[in-house]
Amino acid sequence: MHRSAGVAMAWNVFRFCTALRGLGSIMILLVLAIVGVTYYAVVLCNYGPALLVGGSSTLAALAVLLLFHFLLAMLLWSYFSVVFTNPGSVPPNWNLDFDEERGETAPLSSSEQQSMAHGDTGNPRVRYCRKCNQLKPPRCHHCSVCGRCILKMDHHCVWVVNCVGALNYKYFLLFLFYTFLETTLVTLSLLPHFIAFFSDVDIPGSPSALATTFLTFVLNLAFSLSVLGFMIMHVSLVSANTTTIEAYEKKASPRWMYDLGRKRNFAQVFGNDKKYWFIPAYSEEDLRRMPALQGLDYPVRSDLDGQEL
Repeated sequence: MHRSAGVAMAWNVFRFCTALRGLGSIMILLVLAIVGVTYYAVVLCNYGPALLVGGSSTLAALAVLLLFHFLLAMLLWSYFSVVFTNPGSVPPNWNLDFDEERGETAPLSSSEQQSMAHGDTGNPRVRYCRKCNQLKPPRCHHCSVCGRCILKMDHHCVWVVNCVGALNYKYFLLFLFYTFLETTLVTLSLLPHFIAFFSDVDIPGSPSALATTFLTFVLNLAFSLSVLGFMIMHVSLVSANTTTIEAYEKKASPRWMYDLGRKRNFAQVFGNDKKYWFIPAYSEEDLRRMPALQGLDYPVRSDLDGQEL
């Protein structure tokens, strides 16, 4: 009875993961469709024609359009950086070269590696993935949707059709940030037009343009509020140097070994070079000097001596 239930659960998980993989291009097209509808409503239906009015209306429309296009460019740059960046995979034949318990270099011995190869996971020094049949670096988790282990995995995001991990977490956060700014701008800029729907004044424009404006306002308001909540959650995770998965796993633990203070925690995601904080890229100096950005080696708090795993 228990075995059949376990098989059924495994089959359901398999079908769920297969369905998520199948969403791929559909979700990307959905994102582009929402962007397209928003562009049509803001630029072509409302603020583009307002450029021809003259006076203060033209200046206001120009300001909205310039900011709209800048935020849209940053949003799309961040979005496709998340989509097409490998979140971080375990290198072939990777071996533990840092003992988190002793805080010193301590590669696994040949006997330890052989025991791992035979599925012996009793060694407290190492973490082993039975699905990938390989050692797992610190903070690494297996993604059932991607079918592989992801370095510093946060979650699998259907909107970006990719895992969010060590190498693209910053890009994901910037995508949230610019999405919030863009949707907020669209909501505020279309608010007068939305209010006009419920007034007695005549509204210029075709019925399709008016319907598109109404739909765009509602969509962007909903996305703005939802992304704000999601962004606040991830800001708290970054400030504590943890991920969504780790926050769940350590919910009963009062201390976290990777929490080095807000400033250093922030640098482990965004780097030290301030010029690169708001673009989906890293400076060569940060990539060279900060191993944490590569997703394999993380500094720990000395006062915990590596005890909080």
